[in-house]
Amino acid sequence: MSTNIVWHHTSVTKKDRRERNGHHSAILWFTGLSGSGKSTVANAVSRRLFELGIQNYVLDGDNIRHGLNKDLGFSAADRTENIRRIGEVAKLFVDSGQFVLTAFISPFAEDRALVRRLVEEDEFIEIYVNCPLEECEKRDPKGLYKKARRGEIREFTGIDSPYEAPEAPELTVETHRYSVDECVEQVLAYLRERGFIPAAETN
Repeated sequence: MSTNIVWHHTSVTKKDRRERNGHHSAILWFTGLSGSGKSTVANAVSRRLFELGIQNYVLDGDNIRHGLNKDLGFSAADRTENIRRIGEVAKLFVDSGQFVLTAFISPFAEDRALVRRLVEEDEFIEIYVNCPLEECEKRDPKGLYKKARRGEIREFTGIDSPYEAPEAPELTVETHRYSVDECVEQVLAYLRERGFIPAAETN
């Protein structure tokens, strides 16, 4: 890393952007096994926030690996670097006054903790998308579990690579027990309870 660089402070602050937007900004970090429903729930939450006028953006694991992280594989070191880069990008979105919703398996607790340390205490919301391995294998939307079981994919999370479930996430949604809409409402309720987004209007 070059030592000939200096952080340049911007003329418009995070506080300014939040006041203009009328809401908090934070990382909504969706973590869980492949097939658990991370991307589905994250995108459904994003749509609801958008309809409520809440500025937000989704960073999805597969999409990021098509561009920013296309040079990375799936070794433990590459997985860590993948999450580190995402964390730095997510931090920029928080600074811009938006919610950023990230949908990544992010199997290692220390990697998620690294991202948490990048932002302030109330700016990282870990959402554990809890779904049993057997249910994820039944869904297998990309056919990845079948390939992993046949040995065609190595180091696949949940099969021959571990998944370290969050011990104390801010929120857990159980996609094998609740519908997508119900999971979305749980996320929105959490954000409202914390005062991160305006309270729901009542008639």
